[in-house]
Amino acid sequence: MKHMTRKATRHVSQNEGLIFEKSSPGKAAWKLPPLDVPEIDASKLLGSAERKDLGNMPEVSEIEIIRHFTRLSTWNYAIDLGMYPLGSCTMKYNPRVNEVVARLEGLANGHPYQPERASQGALRILKTLSECLLEITGMDAITLQPAAGAHGELTGLLMVRAYQESKGTPRKKILIPDSAHGTNPATAAMVGYAVENLKSNSQGMVDIAALSGQMNQDVAALMLTNPNTLGIFEQEIEQIAAILHAKGGLLYMDGANMNALVGKVRPGDFGVDLMHLNLHKTFSTPHGGGGPGSGPVAVKNILGPFLPKPVLITKPDGTLGFEYDRPQSVGRVRAFYGNFGMFVRALAYILANGPDGLRQTTEDAVLNANYIRKGLEGAYDLPYSTPTMHEVVFSDRRQAKKRVKTMDIAKRLIDYGFHPYTTAFPLIVPGALMIEATESESKEELDLFIESMRSIAEEVEEDPQTVLTAPHSTRISRLDETTAARKPVLRWKPAAE
Repeated sequence: MKHMTRKATRHVSQNEGLIFEKSSPGKAAWKLPPLDVPEIDASKLLGSAERKDLGNMPEVSEIEIIRHFTRLSTWNYAIDLGMYPLGSCTMKYNPRVNEVVARLEGLANGHPYQPERASQGALRILKTLSECLLEITGMDAITLQPAAGAHGELTGLLMVRAYQESKGTPRKKILIPDSAHGTNPATAAMVGYAVENLKSNSQGMVDIAALSGQMNQDVAALMLTNPNTLGIFEQEIEQIAAILHAKGGLLYMDGANMNALVGKVRPGDFGVDLMHLNLHKTFSTPHGGGGPGSGPVAVKNILGPFLPKPVLITKPDGTLGFEYDRPQSVGRVRAFYGNFGMFVRALAYILANGPDGLRQTTEDAVLNANYIRKGLEGAYDLPYSTPTMHEVVFSDRRQAKKRVKTMDIAKRLIDYGFHPYTTAFPLIVPGALMIEATESESKEELDLFIESMRSIAEEVEEDPQTVLTAPHSTRISRLDETTAARKPVLRWKPAAE
């Protein structure tokens, strides 16, 4: 296996590290001294809630517990260990200064039920973050309530429906390009709209002729990701907005890919009426298991009355507070006012970078994607020649001739010490390899990734079986995903069972 210098793997059995397997009767990780006070009958305090035994819990020593969890932590992949080339997920590094600020006592220990007069510092953070996001997006008003991107989509379409109903008709359909994120059609259906697919043209962008033909009085909005999931900027975005607005429709922008736009162009300036942002993507707050997420929704003034309540306002006396009397509001969409810890982290990121730094992160993210594109051209099929923004999408067309698919390549990439890229998405590209480096990665890391991917392409030509049976260096070999989905193992069972 060539070029596999990233890590050395300790070969272990599948059961190694299972704390239950280390259990021996009588072992304990603690020992209490004899009671020097009268013993209390726990049943009198707890009644039927008292548990007489701990069930089938493992009996292990303290050092076995420590080693067990420490060993498990070393088996996890993390952004602190290497690159996450997940296209469309923007798995960038989370700066440690964000974590330090979020743990400041006055912020970490604040309670959402504190009176407004005792929460002015926290409210100032919400206001400052809101102002920054509005400047970045070119929008007029914002809610920070939504807890993730898909939740932001839901909030946005609820506002679209409320707006259209205020005009006398709720309308029936949402147009969604075939290059959109998968959550878009699901969100539209949840709000009660019929979904109508909009085909892309040969350049991977919205087909203007198709849009003109499908746009009518039944269409409430177009949900557009820009740049789209091919990593391509919609070059005719102003014309797209004009077509929608001419017939009373709204332009919703999925802001998941704002990492390609921040500091360079503002969606509000090219006709977007509302959009969500992913703080856990663009603004470096923890993603996935390190979450929670955050998906603020920014809108133009025409949608301001429909924002979820309460809305943060400056009161006549100059203090900050919430306004609840909003008769056209779609209502509260989140407990309290969203995930406050994520707001602190996102604002720390924005302020630490400043305008010039944010612009550079965008330029670096686009540069890195194009560096990867150039490095892998010739080794993998590039279905669209249109310029790439923050991510690049290849296909497994060449490798499929040897029966090797995108999932096989991704599994083999694990052997080289990298987390896999996004596989088989977007659906517009059969056998897609979707790659996004973000601005976090150095040239040295990108070179190692490119070398690994090119090495895998060579293996496919010379010894495809090595790729088809990957990964080889992991503690558990390739799983039977069909059986795992149909017969999941959700808990440990003793061998006797």
